[in-house]
Amino acid sequence: MILLGSSSPSTPAIIAPRPRRLRHRTTTPSLPHSRSPHRHLVLASSSPAPTPRPLARAHRPGAVATAAEMVFSVTKKETKPYEGQKPGTSGLRKKVTVFQQPHYLANFVQSTFNALPADQVKGATIVVSGDGRYFSKDAVQIIAKMAAANGVRRVWVGQDSLLSTPAVSAIIRERISADGAKATGAFILTASHNPGGPTEDFGIKYNMGNGGPAPESVTDKIFSNTKTITEYLIAEDLPNVDISVIGVTSFTGPEGPFDVDVFDSATDYIKLMKTIFDFESIKKLLASPKFSFCFDGLHGVAGAYAKRMFVDELGASESSLLNCVPKEDFGGGHPDPNLTYAKELVDRMGLGKTSNVEPPEFGAAADGDADRNMVLGKRFFVTPSDSVAIIAANAVQSIPYFASGLKGVARSMPTSAALDVVAKNLNLKFFEVCLLGGNFLET
Repeated sequence: MILLGSSSPSTPAIIAPRPRRLRHRTTTPSLPHSRSPHRHLVLASSSPAPTPRPLARAHRPGAVATAAEMVFSVTKKETKPYEGQKPGTSGLRKKVTVFQQPHYLANFVQSTFNALPADQVKGATIVVSGDGRYFSKDAVQIIAKMAAANGVRRVWVGQDSLLSTPAVSAIIRERISADGAKATGAFILTASHNPGGPTEDFGIKYNMGNGGPAPESVTDKIFSNTKTITEYLIAEDLPNVDISVIGVTSFTGPEGPFDVDVFDSATDYIKLMKTIFDFESIKKLLASPKFSFCFDGLHGVAGAYAKRMFVDELGASESSLLNCVPKEDFGGGHPDPNLTYAKELVDRMGLGKTSNVEPPEFGAAADGDADRNMVLGKRFFVTPSDSVAIIAANAVQSIPYFASGLKGVARSMPTSAALDVVAKNLNLKFFEVCLLGGNFLET
């Protein structure tokens, strides 16, 4: 199925991951800049600040640092429950300042680990990434240290903590480690289309091994655990990993090896997209002098894919891209793809009051975590209900993934009936579901 649509008294060391197939750096890790906006670690130790240990050194040319060279211990931290940590289908969303309270994020993460079957934690592989909003980089480090302490075998992190929500689903289902392991789930750090920044919104949700959101049976357990939690596990002496550098950093703990694998955010997702869509036909369309388009990333995570997908793979001009540099505060904007907040795209498509140039034929925008979109034509707006109906009507002929046919379609209750008409004409199963948003095509 495809969905359309605290202050810390200690200063941790930062370890750069070893690049794959490259010699591991032998430099001492640098300390975080004292003026960095991301010094809001909520897991402050009451003990004196430890002296940062030097980065493990390779012993011979071409060697890499081994897990045995970087050893961590596990600490049990006492805590008390916070009220209101109930995750919905969109996870737990609060203001950044709420998440920065001592132990707040840690309580939720430990409650999640405790709600999962043991084999989905001990020795497992999990993904930790999101839309890159403010506090994400701190959260990745906290979750990695807690994952290590809870016996997780490895954590996969998109470079700079960037992975769209659909990409996380693809990574869970498609990515395979060198030893044949697949991810059992993911912590997705996003508040979707809500604003980002020091006083704005942050969110966290857990997706299961099928790539989809945790079902109510799991979220109910998580919530129940948050109301009774008294302690959590964390590897406090595990150095921060430089998640801006692609590579693997290895450690050893009480339960064995633990890796943090930072990988390119776009590669796996683009590979999957090539199995779904006809890239060659799209490339020919973008090369046509009769066609032009514009994509607005709204400074969300979609920007991590836009240049690679549209420019490098499909040959579009880079001038076709708007606001495609991901920013922690979404450039001060609201990453909600609608006629109000995607104003620059709306103007370029000829729908603004000040539009005075010939608009492109096609325009689109994505929200903060790139799981919602807006589609525009030259001087007109396409409602989401109509866009999914158009896709359903043309899916079998135009999208290779659906070449064998559709089994059914679904839409959320408050949306228009355009999809109903297509389903009736194509003799497809049709479902109306009680969701706040979302439209589906089933193969």
